[in-house]
Amino acid sequence: MTAPAGQPVTTTYKVTGMTCGHCEGAVKEEVSAIPGVVSVEAAATTGIVTVVSQAPLDEEAVRAAVDEAGYELVGQA
Repeated sequence: MTAPAGQPVTTTYKVTGMTCGHCEGAVKEEVSAIPGVVSVEAAATTGIVTVVSQAPLDEEAVRAAVDEAGYELVGQA
């Protein structure tokens, strides 16, 4: 995913295992800790996590953060 310099990058990921607001909060907290992340929205009903960052993120870093929260990253949605 590319974006002009200085433009935020929005990436959506599919995460399995989220079932409630607590799950959403745990994923948001862990993914928000990745350097360069501007905002995170997680939806347990769809399993979609939308991340806005200053530059494209390393998917393995996102996977590790989601794993730390106790869920599984399937990949980009």
